[in-house]
Amino acid sequence: MTNEQYYDLIKPYEDARRVLNTRLEVLNHSLYKEKNVSGPIHNIQSRLKEKRSIEDKLRRLGFTDSIANARNELQDIAGIRVICYFVNDIYNMVNILKRQTDLVEIKEKDYILSPKPNGYRSLHLVLGIPVYCLDTMEYFPVEVQFRTMAMDFWASMEHRVCYKKQPENKDRLEAEFCRYAHILEEIENEFETHNERK
Repeated sequence: MTNEQYYDLIKPYEDARRVLNTRLEVLNHSLYKEKNVSGPIHNIQSRLKEKRSIEDKLRRLGFTDSIANARNELQDIAGIRVICYFVNDIYNMVNILKRQTDLVEIKEKDYILSPKPNGYRSLHLVLGIPVYCLDTMEYFPVEVQFRTMAMDFWASMEHRVCYKKQPENKDRLEAEFCRYAHILEEIENEFETHNERK
């Protein structure tokens, strides 16, 4: 894949990411309007997969790094991470997005209800976003990861300590991080209980 091909590939994904990002910001200031409380979102992060990441992932999946394979096989070229305050906020946001008739739900993985063995918790939702160009419209996938602040803290630290450095004591570290995930979940539940009592 040449640099020029890469930039042509990502243009509509960038448009789809912007459309969904704006939608999320609107929902954030309108979702709890009647309750007179702040929105559910702490912050939003987004990214487009870099050329090398696209090529590496396609090779891992057994495909050549062509534009056609990238479009047909990858659903995470555009990604958004939504950091919410509480678990209920995540499900409120997801339910509203699923009810919006111009969005297409492609895939959902709920690692909050069913955490990964290492303790990872998050809700992954791939949505088809309509992108309009002159007289045509096409859906492009955007992967959205919903996390609470505690889930994001855990995932960032686990990625830094366990994944990137490939430590010698990896098994022990994974067990410890699983324990940390449970502790953070308990703290998070207590905060959410206090919030609901207000």
